[in-house]
Amino acid sequence: MLLGLRQRPEEARIAALVRVLAEGLPQWRRRPLLVPVPSWKRRGNPLPALVCRQLVHQLGYRHDDLLERSRPVLGQHHLKRAMRLANQEGAFHCRRGPRPGEATGRPVLIVDDILTSGATGCNAALALETHGWPVVGMLCLARTPGGRSRSRP
Repeated sequence: MLLGLRQRPEEARIAALVRVLAEGLPQWRRRPLLVPVPSWKRRGNPLPALVCRQLVHQLGYRHDDLLERSRPVLGQHHLKRAMRLANQEGAFHCRRGPRPGEATGRPVLIVDDILTSGATGCNAALALETHGWPVVGMLCLARTPGGRSRSRP
């Protein structure tokens, strides 16, 4: 379903998925700042930004496009974990650090659609943390099953 929504985003379906996601979120002292994972493709994955928009609408969270891609990366669907980590290394740049008091006590959450190895999230967090943003986690709509092996045809 998520792969289909990447091609043809439907606001109502995304809103429903975000409502379910929001049920499991903690109550924050200060509303989180959401940072979507950017795509390097011209017609990239719209879901991280759309999930952010829904969380802003439904929960009043803040959103900022702090990340940009430093370089293109390989498609990761065929890569194993070590190769995914290497592929994403240095792939993100943070556009700016926090203004005085902006990051104090405000959790920063990276937003993506699917979590597989964590390589994208780890490298996005590193870029943000290097500029002084306190990343506390990542929000995703789905996670691939852990520990599975892929057989080759």
